[in-house]
Amino acid sequence: MATTGSRTRAATLAVAVAIGLTGCGASEVVEAERPAATGEGRTEYPLTLENCGQEVTIESAPARVVSLDQNSTEILLSLGLEDRVVGTASWTDPVLDSLAKANEDVPRLADDAPTYEVLLGADPDFVTASFGRHYNEGGVVERERLEETGIGSYLSPTDCDNGQSINGGGTRTAPLTTDALYQEIRELAEIFDVADRGARLVADLQERAAAATEGVDFEGRTVMFWFADTKTPYVAGGLGSASLLATTTGMENVFKSEADDWPAVGWESVVEADPDILVLGDLQRDRFPGDLLDDKVEFLAQDELTSTLDAVDQERFIALHGAEMNPSIRFVDGLEKIQTWWSANKDEL
Repeated sequence: MATTGSRTRAATLAVAVAIGLTGCGASEVVEAERPAATGEGRTEYPLTLENCGQEVTIESAPARVVSLDQNSTEILLSLGLEDRVVGTASWTDPVLDSLAKANEDVPRLADDAPTYEVLLGADPDFVTASFGRHYNEGGVVERERLEETGIGSYLSPTDCDNGQSINGGGTRTAPLTTDALYQEIRELAEIFDVADRGARLVADLQERAAAATEGVDFEGRTVMFWFADTKTPYVAGGLGSASLLATTTGMENVFKSEADDWPAVGWESVVEADPDILVLGDLQRDRFPGDLLDDKVEFLAQDELTSTLDAVDQERFIALHGAEMNPSIRFVDGLEKIQTWWSANKDEL
């Protein structure tokens, strides 16, 4: 039976979808129907948006967009915009199966961040990013430089707090919510004149999230989210997207006092925290030691410190892709995997 806490969380999510819209799955390309030229839902240009401390004006729907992150790319593909995506970069995981066909002809500019020259070689008229480090000095390109060359840019609201990019050097002052992700979807849909598709995608994510959390309550069991690196592990702080997965399902993040989204910590502090459950990132890339799930599990079992953890001895592991722990449409996939694990293990917790 669901506890009061789990019923409240599920009800909160359910209210968000009470608008009665039904869309396709977050991992499916939204059908390309468009409203009539004079009908409701068409974008009126020029469109001006406030985007993480910058005013962005779009004169017409972009025709050639480069997405600098997997999260942004999968939103664009889910909105049925693959014919306009002329480049993508910075991937932690394979594309969602149901977006694979849409992604087939999208050029991969780089597995990580591309150079400015490679970006320009794709001849974009618009650039999107999930993480503001790409727009920093020393990153791919500063937004001001793009503007000077007539190229528009957009940064995900999930990486923004008080007009500053979190990943670009700012500090998160309040917990991330799904509202920021839904804002990103709606704004990108408006920019590309497919607002109806954005509405359907948001509605479906809300519906799936409500279903995935219905009755799920870990009743305060402690958890650590380990993204990458065996030397000084990057773990989830208390205000970012991974910690949102914890609070939504009734878990307590042992590093909730950390303000950074992914602070690097020492293994001594992990052992001292002694989490009940370990959420392990299964990253399909080769950037840090222990990106892969199997490498993480092997390290935990063999290291003289981590092997003493009860969660390691009992193998209380939940495996999530990196994109499912980042602020993306895959947060729902993460919730569904957590629900599956909880259903199979709740009696032993």
